[in-house]
Amino acid sequence: MQHTETHLKSSAFITDIVIGMSDGLTVPFALAAGLSGAVQSNSIVITAGIAEIVAGSIAMGLGGYLAGKTEQEHYATEQKREYEEVVEKPEVEKQEVRDALAGFGLSKNAQDVVAEELAKDKDQWVRFMMKYELCLEEPDANRARNSAANIGVSYIVGGLIPLSAYFFTDTPQKGLIVSSILTVICLFVFGYFKTKVTGQSPFKGALKVTAIGIAAAGAAYVVAKSFNHLF
Repeated sequence: MQHTETHLKSSAFITDIVIGMSDGLTVPFALAAGLSGAVQSNSIVITAGIAEIVAGSIAMGLGGYLAGKTEQEHYATEQKREYEEVVEKPEVEKQEVRDALAGFGLSKNAQDVVAEELAKDKDQWVRFMMKYELCLEEPDANRARNSAANIGVSYIVGGLIPLSAYFFTDTPQKGLIVSSILTVICLFVFGYFKTKVTGQSPFKGALKVTAIGIAAAGAAYVVAKSFNHLF
């Protein structure tokens, strides 16, 4: 019987989409909800919402880009240090290989054999040390660029969903009702598939994501309404 293993791949891409979409659905929705309690014109909500989506997508995308570049730079720095150490302190590095292999339960003889074999190829030796001593995976060279694009686009898509309600309603209050329905549905669906992909309880994850979005929007609405009465 053929054995098929199902493992989650492209975790970096999924992480980017989750970050961008969750913030995109939540933050513009909270802003629109807050403004709906303080202004009487849909155009103000739409203008502020679009401005927030543009600024938010750029900020989030830039954050993803910087995180990706930092990961690459960190890996390059540690790799350079490992290359220096296998040249300057080969015996110490061989012992570190043995220590890593001991963690897998290999015998002393097997540890010695593998350590000596790895020492014959500097590149493989360093690759082994990076992965099993430092627990670092070599990052994708395009990771920073891809992360910025994934997060930024996901934020825009997520943000336009709650804001779209204000384009075809007459007042902010009506827009808020339609926006709330659309956003709650999207948060639930998004939360469901997000947790399903990651192997967790889909229904529980959907409720959690939805609750966070509702809480954020509710808080923004109450604050805006309160300040509107005060001033």
